[in-house]
Amino acid sequence: MYSASSSVSAPPRPAHPAVAEPVLRPRQATAVRRVGRPAGPSHPLSGRLDLTGPQGAQLRTAVAAVQRICPEFAPAQLLRRGGRTALLIGTSGRAPAVAKCLLDQSPAWAERFRQEIAAYRTFVRHRPPVRVPRLIAADPESCVLVIERMPGRVVSPQRHPVQPPTKADVRAALSAYTRINSWRPPAGSFDAPIDYPVRLNRYHELGLLTDRDMGDLQQLLHGLAHAQGQFCHGDAQLSNVLLSPAGPSLVDWEHAGWYLPGYDLAVLWSVLGDDPAARRQISQQAQAQGPAARDSFLVNLMLVLTREIRTYETAVQRTMRSAGPVAPGAAEAGEEQRLLLRRLHDDCGMARRAVRAAVGTR
Repeated sequence: MYSASSSVSAPPRPAHPAVAEPVLRPRQATAVRRVGRPAGPSHPLSGRLDLTGPQGAQLRTAVAAVQRICPEFAPAQLLRRGGRTALLIGTSGRAPAVAKCLLDQSPAWAERFRQEIAAYRTFVRHRPPVRVPRLIAADPESCVLVIERMPGRVVSPQRHPVQPPTKADVRAALSAYTRINSWRPPAGSFDAPIDYPVRLNRYHELGLLTDRDMGDLQQLLHGLAHAQGQFCHGDAQLSNVLLSPAGPSLVDWEHAGWYLPGYDLAVLWSVLGDDPAARRQISQQAQAQGPAARDSFLVNLMLVLTREIRTYETAVQRTMRSAGPVAPGAAEAGEEQRLLLRRLHDDCGMARRAVRAAVGTR
């Protein structure tokens, strides 16, 4: 168990100067609606915290776990309940607070939760160059985290926004993630969340990457063997950026660590499918430091887009396998998922062409 008051100890060919242009010039946006996260057991609620019924029993257990490490936490409302975590808002003393509890205690998710706790512990002593929630209390064993509730509004609550955010909001999000990418926390504070060769092999075995893709990406990785890592948030979604008059804040740090440069930019690029101007800016920024930066960004982009395709293909398959009468809106949601999946495949094809062009410059 941990409280914040305790001690803390977590060469291009000249004839082809524009080979990466397929990514620099994204296709024009379409009028297709976009969906957020795949359909799942997420139940946003409002009003008082309901602790009755079967779900109430689970929430009572979560509240008890929170108050065991933070007795002054007074829950007021269930902010979000998904299949793996529950977010409770309330107060700790007189200060607004958020409690995050892991419901799925599988080893993989428990380890990810502990990584988030380790990130907040590091932020106690080594403040990052953006605003982050203050750690109030945490227990890695029971996977419970209590943090300051940050003021502000999210740039977009959806993973893939239905409506493109304003230019100002995108600019604020990009600025916040860029400042994080320039930060170098103390050695040993964070790990490398991705083993790139292992991840590529897994996607290849699943049939998500072709033999040609593997050869191209491995060639780029070989050229990046001595590239310096970049500290990244690891989940640079617009929903993880809170905007307030005091400036942007970043939340949800379970994926933070050292990546090939441009990972956060690749995530942002992937979710801004209806904003070609923002995509162009992100691509240019990611590749401004030369061929190595370009290659890192393209490797990250292929991995991110492949992961998104896998996620939404699984969601569509789950929807198609579901039996019984179709709930109101379910058919529309399924169609939106299929349209988003089509766009992700188009994006992946665009990135694939840019990767092949980059390989051709080596």
